[in-house]
Amino acid sequence: MLLAMIQTLLLLALAPLFTGLIRKFKAFFQGRQGPSVLQPYRDLTKLFHKDSVISKDASWLFTATPYICMTAVITAALMIPFFTTSSINFIGDIIVVVYLFGMMRFFMALAGLDAGSAFGGMGSSREMTISAMVEPTILLSIFTMALISGTTRLGEISFNLATTGLDLVPPALFLALAAFFISTLAENARVPVDNPATHLELTMIHEAMILEHSGKQLALMEWSSMTKLLLYLVIMANTFLPWGIATEVTPMALIIGIFAVILKITLFSLAIAIIESSMAKMRLFRLPNLLTVSFSLSLLAVMSFYIL
Repeated sequence: MLLAMIQTLLLLALAPLFTGLIRKFKAFFQGRQGPSVLQPYRDLTKLFHKDSVISKDASWLFTATPYICMTAVITAALMIPFFTTSSINFIGDIIVVVYLFGMMRFFMALAGLDAGSAFGGMGSSREMTISAMVEPTILLSIFTMALISGTTRLGEISFNLATTGLDLVPPALFLALAAFFISTLAENARVPVDNPATHLELTMIHEAMILEHSGKQLALMEWSSMTKLLLYLVIMANTFLPWGIATEVTPMALIIGIFAVILKITLFSLAIAIIESSMAKMRLFRLPNLLTVSFSLSLLAVMSFYIL
């Protein structure tokens, strides 16, 4: 219980840092100096010191959404192993985690509609369209790992795979990892699905839903989105590639686990920065092609597990 709470606090504290790291990598590949990796912390601090302006058409749902989103990511963080396989498994498994993220997205879409803004409605409809194609892929990818390890609890999946030799890992794992990585880009509004650095009206998806939020409410929305991105990267690092994670509570194992997960998350952040620096955002009507590819990979992962 104590380790899970420490891991959750670390995830919340490090989420803005890795967002800043991705921005720094992007600036490097684009030949710019870019802001400091600590800039997201400064942005959140500035927003927390500002008051929120709420539309006269908004209901209680608009005000409650930032707190619901933050609660959802904190609850999910308690169930996701970070540097050790110890997590609070009795709360729920990976299915609960996926639907906590789904609940977060659902309330964000409702808040975008609730403010009465045309851009909010546009972003909400686009977000729900994308999520309808992404959620099955995520569930199938995780289902593959559940089949390999024999459980749906993330801590036990990490433990079972971390204690397994690399020569015993089935090829289905890498197909599921590729599908989950594409879904991570879609779920967290990254290029080529969305551009997190733009406020261009015709291309916004995630930013359109939170356009009406300001001040402390916007800070919570941004912080929860940063934490959600980090949680997806941690799931990739510790569910699909868990080698290095601490499987026992000893000082040396915990130190190795911390360094291993930070290294893996940094490499995933580098991959995201390379993709965002070398590709343009896809047209909305081209996105089903990309998301169908990720779904096909996850389906192939499940089929190859049974075949091989």
